[in-house]
Amino acid sequence: MPRISTKGQQMPESPIRKLVPYSEIAKKKGHKVYHLNIGQPDIKTPDVALNAVKNADITVLEYSHSAGFESYRNKLSQYYQTHGLPINTADIIITTGGSEALLFAMGSTMDQDNEIIIPEPFYANYNGFSTSSGVKVVPVISTIDEGFALPPISAFEKLITPKTKAILICNPGNPTGYLYSKEEILQLAEIVKKHDLFLIADEVYREFIYDGEEHFSVMNVPGLEEHAIMIDSVSKRYSMCGARIGCIVSKNKEVMATAMKFAQARLSPPTYAQIASEAALETPQSYFDDVITEYKDRRDTLITELQKIEGVKVATPKGAFYCIAKLPVKSADDFAQWLLESYDFNGETVMVAPAAGFYSTPNVGLDEVRIAYVLKKEDLIKSVQILKEALITYNK
Repeated sequence: MPRISTKGQQMPESPIRKLVPYSEIAKKKGHKVYHLNIGQPDIKTPDVALNAVKNADITVLEYSHSAGFESYRNKLSQYYQTHGLPINTADIIITTGGSEALLFAMGSTMDQDNEIIIPEPFYANYNGFSTSSGVKVVPVISTIDEGFALPPISAFEKLITPKTKAILICNPGNPTGYLYSKEEILQLAEIVKKHDLFLIADEVYREFIYDGEEHFSVMNVPGLEEHAIMIDSVSKRYSMCGARIGCIVSKNKEVMATAMKFAQARLSPPTYAQIASEAALETPQSYFDDVITEYKDRRDTLITELQKIEGVKVATPKGAFYCIAKLPVKSADDFAQWLLESYDFNGETVMVAPAAGFYSTPNVGLDEVRIAYVLKKEDLIKSVQILKEALITYNK
């Protein structure tokens, strides 16, 4: 039979979704599965967004502009400026999710076999985006012992070669919840200017910041206009993961003109999803205040409960809604599969994401899992109780 492409063979499986068949088996057995594996918020999508779609008076479902609705880009620019980001309409191209924005960013700035430096652990699909773009990921490791703080700049300097084109960060981070400080962003800004690189910042969790901390965007760094590329999305901000609407943002006109060619090649982002996303910009601040309070409570509950389990180490996240937990097991992959395939506690079990898939360095993170605290507090408490009992049984 015809052969599958080498690129296709190299595409990594999602550590978030690869265990789905086992969860389906567990559910068919009648077990309740608590999904800690995926960042799908259970927060209600704003009514203003849903109603905009329900009430849309459309007789022909036309293409939109390849850059997205001008009305949406205008309002999005106003939204950013209200939050202190100097972003104009011309700096924005609407994409099909933050995923397409990342693909546009890589396609616009990197050639085959170029290199991109990424602090790891990182969002697992960065591996997939890089593979599909023919780009090599060069990891710089952050550790749970350091709370996943930015590695020393010297560690980045050692990795830069003539093939290096960009540094990519997620701020605050998926899967760690780490929030980069203003000082760390400025350090990265200096290194990309020094070596003439791009700094791509995935900032889709910018609103999810705790403990009185503040988010500092790459778009706020003076003198970084030609280097900075911001990735954003409505998925988490408005609990609209299914809308698949994001954007690529940059002051670099050549980058945006190039990204526009990629946007034209895929024609246009989806119409109804843009209608919902534009309307979502009218969401009142009270919605976000309530959401942040809820997630902070969930974070505190999860971390407190995890710290009660002997042998478990966890870093307290300052943003997003994920954490990495180090477990007293040799293989988190085996443990995660066993939880679904062979274990239940009073008819219930949990699904976690093995963290090795969030690294590109082989044999790192083998005993770690990513946990998304997107469940109600009582469900998080139950989930950790199941995890505690499961570890006792698994390690007998």
